[in-house]
Amino acid sequence: MEKEKLIRILEGFKNKKVMVLGDMIADEYIFGKTSRVSREAPVLILKYDSTEIILGGAANSVNNIHSMGGRVFPVGMIGQDSVGRQMLRIMREMKIPTSRLISELDRPTITKTRIMAGGYHTARQQVIRIDKEADLPLSQECEARIIRILTAHIPDMDAVLVSDYQAGLITERMRDILLSLVHKYHKPLIVDSRFHVLKYAGATLVTPNETEAAPAVGMSLDSAKGVKEIGLKLLEKIQGKGVLITQGRNGMTLFEGKNKITHIDIIGSDEAVDVTGASDTVASCATLALAAGSSMLEAAYLANYAVGVVVMKRGTAVATVEEVKNKLTSE
Repeated sequence: MEKEKLIRILEGFKNKKVMVLGDMIADEYIFGKTSRVSREAPVLILKYDSTEIILGGAANSVNNIHSMGGRVFPVGMIGQDSVGRQMLRIMREMKIPTSRLISELDRPTITKTRIMAGGYHTARQQVIRIDKEADLPLSQECEARIIRILTAHIPDMDAVLVSDYQAGLITERMRDILLSLVHKYHKPLIVDSRFHVLKYAGATLVTPNETEAAPAVGMSLDSAKGVKEIGLKLLEKIQGKGVLITQGRNGMTLFEGKNKITHIDIIGSDEAVDVTGASDTVASCATLALAAGSSMLEAAYLANYAVGVVVMKRGTAVATVEEVKNKLTSE
């Protein structure tokens, strides 16, 4: 792949307008130092150190698109709670518009709390994760508000990214209207869906990892004849232009047709520091690339460089255009 062309596409990310529709999640990290073993139970006692809230889920995609120079417009729900207020504050400080983030009184902010423990001379490790989820179905009023937002703003976007963590935001009706709008206005639609990828038939590009792609087409990784069989079947079922299956340390594979399959090896070391949020980075970078007029293959290569940046950082991380450019020119 011609690196000069990839750099020009990267520079074209600036000010591309991208709507991110999806499950806005707070990644909460509680840090503590190991003190001793409790007398109450065979568990460690941690001396509390600090708490950090980071944008996760669809909000991590929002953060990635912003950090790579795009003009991002998040659409979703954030609870009327302290964690939700902190997420809104973070976005506003970054000059990300939050007017399309709505709330319901009884619906909490989806929060993944990670307890990070370490000694005075050891690295902090995650010892447990606590998930707070929004178990309530989306109300008809909130569904209608989001549909009005989609209808009003998709015509002005350069691309739309869906980040569907199956947390109850995206309804069947919302999905149908979304697909109708992007087709009507010829907007690239990129979908990162953990369990519902087949429901986005007609999307421009879907970006599952291999453990998500296999069950979506009724296969297991053990029974399939490699990722090739899974990818081709998924491409056929979604009737889209591309399927990009990420495979961890084995890189990623792009499917554009039966005779148009490209495997891309990972960039740099295969010993990732942290893969948290890596799929968000892949989808975000590919979205910006397609918004900037790249080919599907160029978008996949740039996404591979971007994820090569974030997996070498701890926690839910993002990449900047400069970091991706440096990774690209140094490899």
